[in-house]
Amino acid sequence: MHLFLMIMRIIQKVYLSVLCLLGVMVLQAQPELAMPVIPHMRQLIHDNIKTAEQNIINLTPNKDHLFAPTNNIDVNLQITQLLHTTVHNMAAAVELDSTISNNDKYKWLRGIYSLLESFTTAYKAGLIKGIMLGDLMVVYENAIAFEKNHQSIAPIVNANDMAIGNLLISNFALQDNIGLNDAKNILVLKNCQQNPDNILNIIGNHLNLPFADSLITVVAHRNPDMIYDYLGAGNELSQKIKKVNDALVQTIYQIEKLPGGRIYFAFLDEIYHKQITIDSIQKLKDTDDPFYKLLVNTEIKYAARMQMGDTPYAKQVLTDKLKQKAVEHYINEINGLHEEPRDAVRFKVLDNLAPQDLYYLCVLGEDDIYTSSYLGVYNRIFPRMAIPRSDTLLAWVHDDFYKKFIRMAAAYNELDDFLKRMDKSTAQNLIKRFVNGLEKTTTLEDAVDVADSYASINDPGIRSLMLKQVQQQLQYNQKKRNERGIVIYNILNTIFLSMDPANHIDVSAKLGIIPVYEMPLSLLKDASGKVIIQQFFYGDKDGKNIFNAFLANFNNGYWRVVNKPEWVEVKSMKGAPIEIYANKPLDAQQDLDDAAQQHLYSYLDSANIEPTVVIHRGHSYYVNSTIKRLFPSAKVVLLGSCGGYNSLNDVLKICPESHIIASKQVGTGVVNMALIETITETLRQGKNLDWAKIWSGLQNKFTGGYKEKFDDYVPPQNNLGAMFIMAYNKAIQKAKSQ
Repeated sequence: MHLFLMIMRIIQKVYLSVLCLLGVMVLQAQPELAMPVIPHMRQLIHDNIKTAEQNIINLTPNKDHLFAPTNNIDVNLQITQLLHTTVHNMAAAVELDSTISNNDKYKWLRGIYSLLESFTTAYKAGLIKGIMLGDLMVVYENAIAFEKNHQSIAPIVNANDMAIGNLLISNFALQDNIGLNDAKNILVLKNCQQNPDNILNIIGNHLNLPFADSLITVVAHRNPDMIYDYLGAGNELSQKIKKVNDALVQTIYQIEKLPGGRIYFAFLDEIYHKQITIDSIQKLKDTDDPFYKLLVNTEIKYAARMQMGDTPYAKQVLTDKLKQKAVEHYINEINGLHEEPRDAVRFKVLDNLAPQDLYYLCVLGEDDIYTSSYLGVYNRIFPRMAIPRSDTLLAWVHDDFYKKFIRMAAAYNELDDFLKRMDKSTAQNLIKRFVNGLEKTTTLEDAVDVADSYASINDPGIRSLMLKQVQQQLQYNQKKRNERGIVIYNILNTIFLSMDPANHIDVSAKLGIIPVYEMPLSLLKDASGKVIIQQFFYGDKDGKNIFNAFLANFNNGYWRVVNKPEWVEVKSMKGAPIEIYANKPLDAQQDLDDAAQQHLYSYLDSANIEPTVVIHRGHSYYVNSTIKRLFPSAKVVLLGSCGGYNSLNDVLKICPESHIIASKQVGTGVVNMALIETITETLRQGKNLDWAKIWSGLQNKFTGGYKEKFDDYVPPQNNLGAMFIMAYNKAIQKAKSQ
């Protein structure tokens, strides 16, 4: 059930008696009351009210002397008049009322002043919108009427925005209201509704809420992983969770108590629905093939349910555990034997795996699998099927990760083979499904997969089909006036058409992005005319070896190396001025390499030295450490181990106009060094980075296994995924500015 509906049911259950009170009065337009002579003892509070009212007007200085939260002068005039009339009439009503004592009159006047001051403070802090001032005036007068009649303000708080409610419950004149605690509880619920991912933190500050157990149950059904994590916190909230009388919460609690509970938690949905027992998992958890197959079979069951619109509990935890097992036991094994010439030896670990087991090795090993490893896995799928049809394979896994499988098959030149293993009409429908509906997703990942796949497809028929489908989807979204869809498919259409030189499309000009076929030297120079390059090294054994090779490459008359305690500086002595800053690969076990990177970052930042070329030298598991220390100034980023959407997107969030050189697998030192040497030498000679020319020159340098590894590197002009993200972000920025 949608979280909003669940919380609303809680509100109805807990506050039914409160919400059945008299309806909230609506303030109608009214003339100003005549203000009687103000007694000297209350003149100061009246003056303070006028000052507080003027302070609100001053929040938005303008020639009309209005409170102007909008661009519409008529709306601003109405809000200002309502402010003045309501404040004046409330104050006058207090003075005119002969039935209340002097002390109570001061209380009501102090309440008005408190409200105005609180609004000013909240507005400055961004906690309330200016347009809400009119509602606040109306609501406050109603709340005062309820208070005078000894009625709860809880229904008023429930009926209005949380920002207004917060000002009411903190108001001086309402602190003795009989419904104040109920009103505060309602605001906690509203806070939970607006911040569903933060419910447990909110409850942690309100452990005595009468409906805390209900909210914990809501979280358990929405995000059981969060309940599992909080159970281990050992605080008051974790103790409260343990006592919640809900079957799912108690199942999570029983799993969390087990040694190595995370392994069992991956099967939460199966355990909760009594489809599997803890004992049966325990018997398999320390095995290889049997446990992997259990994970695969559970993933497939979950995929079938998701096709029917039913999302299992802790689905992502199960998938993460499956990926971990796939990489650690199978992919790392066959990657490590990449020099082994006998396939029977290299791929022996796969002997007992079924086609669907192999399928998940492909799609979940995307960030780690070598090209030759992928091909070895892929080529073992269909011989193990009685009838080797690719549509049957997808049916077996209920289309789980099918878009990723298509993209990877395209990247490794196997898509043609995959599509030929099904009927032509089925293949066409598959491509259509792959391309269709990109506007319905919440991320750009599927659109990036489509873009990357097109770049890797050589078959003209498949390319033509994809292009035609993109154009049809563009027309469909234009007809439906779906702005997100129009942006996505317009970018894809432009990029795809630009891949054919006969179309004469300047993709940079068309999409408003920087040139993609070359990086002009002028964009890489800083104000002093220098090109600043930064390289990241890591302190494992491989990192130390490649660092030494890196230094040896600059042992000539063109360069001078300056040795610092935690990094080196390499400066060109001839040609264009270039400076390279590289941290030393100090001991990773003691995090000294991380400290060196941080100190280098601080030095560059304090000296206003902005790298425009950044190079990652390390294994894939170090990529995030490099990305988090990128300077926004970077225009060329070489991530030898980056190929996935997440890494591309993370880079472009920091460096929105960068050319990214990515690899489909872990980068290799020989290829990286050749790329770095070519890039630095080209820049030293004062030339632009012409990527097609650079790639053509490097193609001839590699043979055998190194050629295979070089082919895994994607130059910027073919990195359609990065190009798409860059263009999409530009389009969204343009739309927001209009």
